[in-house]
Amino acid sequence: MTKMKSGNEIRKEFIEFFKERGHKFVPSSFLVPGGDQTLLFTNAGMVQFKDVFLGTDQRNYTRAVNSQKCMRVAGKHNDLDDVGRDDLHHTFFEMLGNWSFGDYYKKEAISWAWELLTEVWMLDKLRLWVTCFKDEKGKIETDEEAAENWRHQPGIDPGHILFFGRKDNFWEMADTGPCGPCSEIHFDKGEAFCDKKDDPNHQCRVNGDCHRYLELWNLVFIQYNRTSPTTLDPLPARHVDTGMGFERIVSVIQGVDSNYRTDLLMPLIEVVRAITGESEADREKNFTPYRVIADHARAASFLIADGVVPGNVGRNYICRMIIRRASRFGSKLGLTEPFLGKVAEKVVDIYGDAYPELRKNHKTIIDNLTREEERFQSTVVSGLAFLNDAVARMISAKVIVLDGQTAFDLYATHGLPLEISRDVLREMGFEVDQKGFFDAMDEHRLHSGAGKEFGPLGGEDAEFYSNYAELLRKENLLKETGVEYNPYDFSTVETKIIGFVQGGKIVSQFEGDAEGEIIVGRTGFYIEAGGQVSDTGIIFSRKNDSVFEVKDVRKPAPGIIVHFGKVKKGIFNISDEVVAEVNLKRRQDIMRNHTATHLLHAQLREILGEHVRQAGSLVAPDRLRFDFTHPKALSREELQKIEDGVNSRVLDNFSLNIAQKNLSQALEEGAMALFGEKYGEEVRTITIGGEKPFSYELCGGTHVDETAEIGTFLIISEGSVAAGIRRIEAVTGRNAYQIIEKRNDLIKELNVLLNSNETDILEIVGHYKSKIQELEGINQKDLFNKTKKEYEKKKDSSTFTLDLDKPVNVISIRFEGTSAEAIINTIDLFASENENSIAIFGTIDPYSKKIIGSVKVTNDLTNSYISGDIAHRIGKFINGGGGGTATIGQFGGNDPEKFEKAFEKDSIINILSEKTK
Repeated sequence: MTKMKSGNEIRKEFIEFFKERGHKFVPSSFLVPGGDQTLLFTNAGMVQFKDVFLGTDQRNYTRAVNSQKCMRVAGKHNDLDDVGRDDLHHTFFEMLGNWSFGDYYKKEAISWAWELLTEVWMLDKLRLWVTCFKDEKGKIETDEEAAENWRHQPGIDPGHILFFGRKDNFWEMADTGPCGPCSEIHFDKGEAFCDKKDDPNHQCRVNGDCHRYLELWNLVFIQYNRTSPTTLDPLPARHVDTGMGFERIVSVIQGVDSNYRTDLLMPLIEVVRAITGESEADREKNFTPYRVIADHARAASFLIADGVVPGNVGRNYICRMIIRRASRFGSKLGLTEPFLGKVAEKVVDIYGDAYPELRKNHKTIIDNLTREEERFQSTVVSGLAFLNDAVARMISAKVIVLDGQTAFDLYATHGLPLEISRDVLREMGFEVDQKGFFDAMDEHRLHSGAGKEFGPLGGEDAEFYSNYAELLRKENLLKETGVEYNPYDFSTVETKIIGFVQGGKIVSQFEGDAEGEIIVGRTGFYIEAGGQVSDTGIIFSRKNDSVFEVKDVRKPAPGIIVHFGKVKKGIFNISDEVVAEVNLKRRQDIMRNHTATHLLHAQLREILGEHVRQAGSLVAPDRLRFDFTHPKALSREELQKIEDGVNSRVLDNFSLNIAQKNLSQALEEGAMALFGEKYGEEVRTITIGGEKPFSYELCGGTHVDETAEIGTFLIISEGSVAAGIRRIEAVTGRNAYQIIEKRNDLIKELNVLLNSNETDILEIVGHYKSKIQELEGINQKDLFNKTKKEYEKKKDSSTFTLDLDKPVNVISIRFEGTSAEAIINTIDLFASENENSIAIFGTIDPYSKKIIGSVKVTNDLTNSYISGDIAHRIGKFINGGGGGTATIGQFGGNDPEKFEKAFEKDSIINILSEKTK
C-alpha cells in the first residue's frame, strides 16, 4: 500500500520541482508586508514581488519559487466570514507559487503546471479542467496563446478547456499598473460534492455555485500596463505569477473531502477533541467550532511568531479578534479554561521545520495566547450580558440590525470584537451594522490621536515613477547599475549631476530658489529605512560656489536616488562636478541613537523576557523612540535596570561587528528580524558583544564603531501605545548631556532656594511637603466650613420644584471662591439631608480661575436622572466638559459669563428637561 504523502512532503516536492527548473527558492516573507503600509497583511504570494512588477525594484534572479504565508481577514480579500461554515476557507493559509520576471512565459508555465499535477502528483487528467480569458466586452484580445498551449498538454481533454471573462480570468493589481489574463486549473471532485442537488435548475460547472469543482491553481500572465480604465499598453517585459492554495492541493492528494481533514489541520482538531473529551461521532455532529478553533489557533500562532500581538488597532486588533473568537467557540464545546496554547503546541510541531520562526518564538506564542484567553474569559460574561440587553432593546424596537456605535461600545468597553457580536447576533437571527462599527472605530482613533492606518493597495504611483525609470534608459545619464549608494563608508563624495526632477518632470537646470530633486552619480546620504530618518546636508560646486540644501533623500525606482531640497545660491547644470556632503554632526547623533536602540532592545529582552519584540521605532538626531511588545507598564525599578544595563554596555565599549550574510543563514543563527521591514537575499547584520553577543539584528542603518561613542543613555518616558504595545523614548550623546546639565543646574538652584546641599535636599523637601499637606488640610477644613455656611444661607432661596413626570426638588448654588473638595463635601451633606432632589453646585477656583462643579442626584431619582449626564450637559454649556456616575458628576469649563447663565433657573430647567432614562 502506498504511503500517503504528508503536507510537508507536498510543499517540499513543489519547491524542489521548480528549483530543478532553474527557480530560486525565496523564503516566505513576513505576514506583515515589508516596507508596504498599503496592506494590512500579506494576502497573496506575489506581494513580496509587487515592486518588481511595478518596475520599482530589481532582483538578481529571473525565476522564483516559494510557499508564502498569507492572511485574508480584512479589506477586499476577507475570508473570515466563511471560516467554520465550509471546508475551504481559512484566515491563514499558504500559497505555493512560481514566478518568471521577464524570463519564460505561457508555454513553460502551462507545461510545468500540467507535468507537476499529472506526472509528479499523479492527478487524474480527466478530472482536471482549465480556463482561459475571453473578453465579454470584446475589447481585450482573447488569450488564444494560453489555450493553444493547453491543447498541447499530453492527455488533456480538449473539452475541458473553457473560456471566461474579466471577472474570472483577468488579473489586475490595482486601478492602474501591471495586469493580464490568467488561466485557472480546476479539479472535479465528483458529483457527490455537489451541494445543489435539490435544485432542479442547477447545473454543475466550473466557476459554478456548487462545491463540485475546486479551483487549485491560478497562472497569471502579466503582459499589460493599465494606464486608464480603457487603456492597456503592452509591457516591454512579460511576467508569470502563479498561486496554488496549499491546503487545497493537499486535500486532493491526500484524498480527503475537507481542508480540515488533512494532516495540516486534523491534528489540531484532535487536540481540541482530546481536551473536550468528546467522541469522534460527537465531533462530527458539531464540526464548525472545531474548524474555527483549528484555523484561528494556527493563524494566531503565525501572527505572534511574526511579531503581531493582541491589541486594539489594525493588525493587533485582528490578532486579538481571532484569539477571542476561537475562545468563544471553545466555550460552545464546554471549554472554560485557556486551551489554545495546547493547540498551538501542535501547530509548532507540524509547521516548525518549514517555518523556524514558530520554534524560535514558541514560548512567546503560548504566553500571548494564554494571556489573551484569560483576559477575554474575565470579560466575556459581562460583555455577552450587555449584548443580550442590546438584543432585548432591538426586539422591543422591532429592529433586526444592531447599530454600529453600540457594537463598537461592546468592543471598546466590554472586549467583544465585532466578529463575535456578529456571530452571536446571527445565531439569534439578527445582523450588525459593520460599516457603522468601523466608522465609530475610526472616529475613536482620530479623536485619540491614532489617525487612520492604511491606505490604498498600491501601484498608484507607477506612472509617476516611470519618469525616473526613463532616466535609466538614457545611456548617457546612468550606468546599468544606477546611482552608486554607500552611506556606510563615506559621508562626503565628489560626483557629477546626472539629472533634475521638478514637480514629477525632468528638467535641465536648477537655479535661483528652485525646489526639487537632484540626482548625482554617487552618494553617501542615507535613505530613510528601518526607523532611521534620512540624512540631510548639502550638494555644492567648488567651481562656482553654488549650494543646494538637501532636506530629504529617497529611492523612487531601481538605481535612482534623489536628493530633495532647495537651491540656496547659484546655478546647477547637468554634468556639473559637485560635492555631496552629509551633515556629519547630525549623522553622528543619529548613529548614537541607532546603536543605542539595539542595546535597548537587547536589555528589554534580558530584563522583561524574550517575548519582547520590536513593534516600531524612530531613530532621529534628537531622540530615539522604541515600541515593543509587553503586556503591562514597566515599574520604576525595571526602567532603572534597563537604563543602567544599556549604560553598562556603553561603558564596556564593545566594538560592532558588521557583516553581510545570506538571509536564511542569519535567521538560523538567531538574528532578530523586524516585521514590516523588507529584506533581500543578502542582509546586513549588526552584532554587539564579542564572543557571546548579546545583540544580533538585521539592520541596514548606520551605527557607531564602538558603543562608548554613544556617550550617556537616558530614558525620558515610558508609556502605552496600544494594548500590549509599550513605548520608550530616550536620548543619547549631546542631548543626554544637555539634560544632565539642566538637572544639575536645577539641583544647584534648589540648594540655594532651600539653603540645603545635595545630601539633605530630599529630607528638606520632604519636610516642606509634610508642612504643605498639613496647611492644605487646615485650609480645606476652613473652606468646607465657609462653603457649608454659604450653603445654609442660600439653600432655601436657591431651591425650586421642577414638575415633569413628578415633582423634583432642585437646588443650584454658585459658591464664592472655594475648592472642588469643599464642593463635594457640601453636596454630600445636602444628599444626606434630602430625598427626591438634584443638587448642582459650582465655583470659580481662586487659583486656577477655572470653573469647577458637581452634580448630585439622590438615589430615589436615578431611574429618571443621571448625575454624570447632567454634568456633561452643563460642561458643554460653559465651553468645557463633564461626566460621572448615576449619583455623582463633575463638570468644568472656562467661560465665566456662561457659568453665571448656567445657574439661572431657565437654563437649569432646560438642562434637566432632557431626561437621561
